[in-house]
Amino acid sequence: MDEFALIRRYFQPLPQRQQGACEGVSVGIGDDCAVLSVPEGQQLVVSIDTLVEGTHFLTDTPAEQLAWRLLGASVSDLAAMGATPSWLTLALTLPYADEAWVSDFSAALAEASQLYSIQLVGGDTTRGPLTLTAQVHGFVKTDAALLRSNAQIGDLICVTGTLGDSRAGLETLLTKSSSNTVVEYLRQRFYRPQPRVSTGQLISAYASSCIDISDGLLGDIQHILDQSGVGAQINPEALPLSAEIQHFTDDKTAREWALSGGEDFELCFTVPPEQWVSLQEHLQNHDVQVTPVGAICDEAKGLQLFSQGEWRAVAANGYKHF
Repeated sequence: MDEFALIRRYFQPLPQRQQGACEGVSVGIGDDCAVLSVPEGQQLVVSIDTLVEGTHFLTDTPAEQLAWRLLGASVSDLAAMGATPSWLTLALTLPYADEAWVSDFSAALAEASQLYSIQLVGGDTTRGPLTLTAQVHGFVKTDAALLRSNAQIGDLICVTGTLGDSRAGLETLLTKSSSNTVVEYLRQRFYRPQPRVSTGQLISAYASSCIDISDGLLGDIQHILDQSGVGAQINPEALPLSAEIQHFTDDKTAREWALSGGEDFELCFTVPPEQWVSLQEHLQNHDVQVTPVGAICDEAKGLQLFSQGEWRAVAANGYKHF
């Protein structure tokens, strides 16, 4: 089966308009380009993510898990901007035309796209080492996007959800841990990140800066510090840990994974102290946990962790490809 047949059979039939998705698609899958319209009063935000076999996932990872992981990680970038997901383009590099693999992948991609209200509007397929690339598009009100560059001294540093679970999930795969409820929970956190779209939209009126945690909390907060020209102090004891990670490993390891494990795809954002009370009120009926873990400080202090009763400088040990 050639690439055009693959597209016609497994991707062109995907639902072309999900409930809540943007309706500005004049031309979608099947032409040289998609033709799209940006709504009035909105700005288009675009991000692209790539997963490479052996670098981002193990060789025996099921196709359906890869679809969920690829789209969840990509949409998480939109969440960090406070954006509403809209469109998706997809590039697949496949070693060969494995119809069973493509069928499983496309079915899971359809489910994930429905969940995130994002529409596949185009893409490409080619032959080579297994590589998956998703480019996602979303919308924010003009000049309302959350950025990395506006954190101010005194702002609270907050994170969503719990941290370290994805790294623990990877550990269960590397060590081939026996399946149980704890192991399955952690693996799901690795395979199926939950982009915090609704949280990003909720905090956009209060937060001064935001980033999603893909390379580890320390590595990603450093991006905010670099862009904003500030420092940060983080208390490891304040990091939110799930019951599952605490059951799976010791406290020291869990907190190390929470700081540097990466791929949690939670949000890390900063909030001016005067906005914190109002934000807390709006979070009362929100279904995602938000936890303050530190504060923005003067740039001269760099990045510090509270340890053994004092603040100590620490390197931003996030994941780096090169």
